[in-house]
Amino acid sequence: MITVSDKAKEKVIKLKHDAQLNDTFRLRASVAGGGCSGLSYNLDFDDEVKPMDQEFEDKGIKVVVDMKSFLYLAGTELDFSDGLNGKGFYFNNPNASRTCGCGDSFSV
Repeated sequence: MITVSDKAKEKVIKLKHDAQLNDTFRLRASVAGGGCSGLSYNLDFDDEVKPMDQEFEDKGIKVVVDMKSFLYLAGTELDFSDGLNGKGFYFNNPNASRTCGCGDSFSV
């Protein structure tokens, strides 16, 4: 499962509202090759659920993940920071053995 912190929930709701997206849009989390640690995180809104997608809901936020990405993201919490040390979404990923300084990429 992928969970969502309270701060991430608030930000996702605001972003959906600002973009005027309806309830058919879910948050899509994925992993792609790249970044300074080898793998990078991606977040986007998507209104399509593909046959092999894993779908979760936490705190009213629907998250979809393709099966390949789910292997890397299982047990991850999506969080949001608006502090002085950086602003944006970040992943608390128990599967990552190493992350880069910016938090955008990781390795297993």
